[in-house]
Amino acid sequence: MSQDAPIVIIGTGLSGYSLAREIRKQDKEVPVLMITADDGHSYSKPMLSTGFTKGKEADELAQADAAGMAEQLNLEVRTHTTVTGLDTEAQCVLIGDERLAYSKLVLAWGADVIRLSLDGDGQELVYSINDLMDYRAFRKTLKAESRVAIMGAGLIGCEFANDLRNGGYEVDVIAPSDTVMPGLIPPVAGNAVAAALQDEGVRFHLETVVERIAHEGDGVRLTLANGETVDADRVLSAVGLRPRVELARTAGLDVGQGIQVSRTLQTSADNVYALGDCAEVDGHVLMYVLPLMASARALAKTLTGTPTEVSYGVMPVMVKTPCCPVAVAPPAPETKGDWEIEQDGRSVRALFKDAEGTIRGFAVTGDFAIEKQSLAKEVPPIHGD
Repeated sequence: MSQDAPIVIIGTGLSGYSLAREIRKQDKEVPVLMITADDGHSYSKPMLSTGFTKGKEADELAQADAAGMAEQLNLEVRTHTTVTGLDTEAQCVLIGDERLAYSKLVLAWGADVIRLSLDGDGQELVYSINDLMDYRAFRKTLKAESRVAIMGAGLIGCEFANDLRNGGYEVDVIAPSDTVMPGLIPPVAGNAVAAALQDEGVRFHLETVVERIAHEGDGVRLTLANGETVDADRVLSAVGLRPRVELARTAGLDVGQGIQVSRTLQTSADNVYALGDCAEVDGHVLMYVLPLMASARALAKTLTGTPTEVSYGVMPVMVKTPCCPVAVAPPAPETKGDWEIEQDGRSVRALFKDAEGTIRGFAVTGDFAIEKQSLAKEVPPIHGD
């Protein structure tokens, strides 16, 4: 393998382009090649769930196309290119019969949406939004005042419910949980968000699931496990994401929930790294923007000759539900403790405290959401310095 081979980054989402920008801050000239299966547009993924509120078409959410990014960052971008394998011994990326050498390889290819296998002939009217191309396809198919059924009441489901209502669409949310964002925020906070969304006109069908989606006129009829039916023009599936690991596993890399990496974001193979939604750092898969940016900054230094461990600190997640703002720093899964809750209408302050009374996590909604920065200073970081 020639030492002249470029740093190869697979993926041009927020992870890939953030890393490329950080590399250029460290080194203006090192050759960088980016490979993507999509069109390579640069955009901010969190903006996808604000597009209907703002009345934005997909192209208005894009910040630059692949050619613009290549010029801006002095690198090469290969679009609509599917990587078919990795040869970590020979330090090559396989694209069909083509073998592409790398000096260092970064897997920034993200996560796949979880697709439910359901009965009925209406599957082609079920959409997921995981990137700008998905947003474009879904947006194109919606007519004014369409009815949208959302499967899933997690963070993404709630954000799209609020966004689509703001855009003037009828919205039904179907989910097996008894409140919204279970596992991320305590039930009392979830109930406050659900109540605020209901005030906006969102209809909830909780503690049930969709069993069948069948064509009905130009739209579909969803049959729920509790016997109810919901008619919709289009269905948005927001039941979660799963880190993309198959190519990595086939190449012999260590894989758990995500592609397992050290604090320097190196995989089990020399000169191969992973960051973003596909990476599992010290047992954590953190599918949020702030950990991603911290990872990009650290990895850029490592790739340009200064090995640097990622340090996260406390990074509150802002949920984009403007009808009831939410900020949450979930306690680490293994943390023992209890929620201490104060409530004033839709405003909830929930502090997760351990036996010593130390705050290990928090969820704040409504008027209390502005306390996120002061509370963040009281929580020990996931990965300290």
